[in-house]
Amino acid sequence: MSQDKYRILVIEDDTNLVRALRRHLELEGYEVDTALDGESGLLKALQEPFDLIILDWMLPGMDGLEVCRRIRSRNRDIPILMLTARDAVRDRVLGLDSGADDYLTKPFDFAELQARIRVLLRRTQRREQKPKEYRFADLVLDTGTRQARRGDRVIPLTAKEYQLLELFMQHPRQVLTREQLYERVWGYDFSSESNVLDVYIRYLRRKLEAQGEPRLIHTVRGVGYVLREE
Repeated sequence: MSQDKYRILVIEDDTNLVRALRRHLELEGYEVDTALDGESGLLKALQEPFDLIILDWMLPGMDGLEVCRRIRSRNRDIPILMLTARDAVRDRVLGLDSGADDYLTKPFDFAELQARIRVLLRRTQRREQKPKEYRFADLVLDTGTRQARRGDRVIPLTAKEYQLLELFMQHPRQVLTREQLYERVWGYDFSSESNVLDVYIRYLRRKLEAQGEPRLIHTVRGVGYVLREE
């Protein structure tokens, strides 16, 4: 798909930033629509076809987290990039758990924003490819339904948990470095002090081992993680 066919919705109440985003994105060949508050942004997101949404966290009325949750309840696949001045790890996790695919802290460089957008749009194109099923030990991941099963047990996954597990299932028994995991799942490097990856590994392990099943995702100290049997 050529870039000029992509439609981006910007939901942001800072009018100066909205103007700057529109100018930069249109120069890159995107078609841009905007909303200045959560309610009108949600209405546009649900009624019109967009390829990506840029969503501010702090909005008048309905905040960005609630907008994100409501969009996700109706449309699981549209990429959402959340903008916020909050930079604590717990806030990043909260934003991602609300359904955002990526997280960019203000102030940001427009070149980085454009790179994040390209990553998210490429990821969407991969989702549109023919569904397949990955199997490892007693774990199954269906890319069509985006559902995991361990034996007969269905495992509900958030968007980020799914992306992380899919990467492990694509590379069984291969050690994946922290840098590879951050780049492939989040699309950029976190600081070396960030523990967002470790938080999501804990989430995945808890769900995969909820009924006492053997551990499949193992820590390789000083390097990263690997999907393997004991």
